[in-house]
Amino acid sequence: MWLWKNGSDAELRELATQVRARFHEPSACTYLVMRIVNYTNVCVAQCDYCAFYRLPGQEGGYVLSQEQVFAKLDELLTLGGDLAAFNGGFNPHLPLAYYCDLFASIRARYGDQLEFYALTIAEFMYLADHAKLSYAEAAERFQQAGVRWITGGGSEILTEDFRRRHSKFKYTVAQYFEAQAAIVAAGLKTTTTMVIGFDETIEERIEHLERTRQFQDQTGGLASFLCWTYKPYFTQIGGIEISTGEYLRHLALSRIFLDNVPRIRTSVLTQNERALEGLLYGADDFDLPIEDEVTQKAGATISLNFERILSVARELGFEPTYRHIPEPQLAVESAV
Repeated sequence: MWLWKNGSDAELRELATQVRARFHEPSACTYLVMRIVNYTNVCVAQCDYCAFYRLPGQEGGYVLSQEQVFAKLDELLTLGGDLAAFNGGFNPHLPLAYYCDLFASIRARYGDQLEFYALTIAEFMYLADHAKLSYAEAAERFQQAGVRWITGGGSEILTEDFRRRHSKFKYTVAQYFEAQAAIVAAGLKTTTTMVIGFDETIEERIEHLERTRQFQDQTGGLASFLCWTYKPYFTQIGGIEISTGEYLRHLALSRIFLDNVPRIRTSVLTQNERALEGLLYGADDFDLPIEDEVTQKAGATISLNFERILSVARELGFEPTYRHIPEPQLAVESAV
């Protein structure tokens, strides 16, 4: 809190760079070419910051078939990517079998040619409850279907007050971490995420980081931390997008505080080329996305000029290397 209020940009950069150096070479950074596959837009969560969802029966709702998903994955491979992330919503008409059949078919069709982030934790929780399964039982079902990753999406800001204000039909923070602990215990891999720029206070941001740090101390299961910014266009609550400068300061603060998470990722999806400045503020990794309807509906823009984006990293003094998944586990050093 003191650093946020009193530290200059230069001081935050310097401290974040020192923590970054515990895990990565100073001039090194990595990237992925990936696609977020929005398999359905039907959702009953009714989060007021989402411009993507349609209620059941509402015009414009859809569910992708397996063939439509395969077409998106084939295009991803054609563009040089090998990671897909699935993100949809709380669709009450989709049974657990839809997901298990889809993921098992993807694993059978592509093998290790590509990897996929099967679900966000929020979707995982909804499906487990809908199928009347414990989180442990649901994790086992997905593991049997070839799933290796269930990511930390759906977290936004992990405070109970924030969820009561904006996503009252979503799960509590305590339930979120209960589900993520079950995912880690099952041997699945996971990540942690955060979205800033709503109406959250600095105290709420710090609470989110503190809870994340404690979870990592307890489980060691978080492979990376990704923060992006809320896009306010066409959403119920609207608002004004925060500046890139504020985003970069938060990245630095996250890198300093989360000294037990090996990888900090900056968001090209929401910050475009300026996201690469995050490499100077403690980040070491980024996505080159080819699609994400959720953020695009709220105003995000995507460029397929990957070489131009990579050249920005080089101009900043970094040498980007493509990162394939799976990869060797990075060591986590103790805080000094």
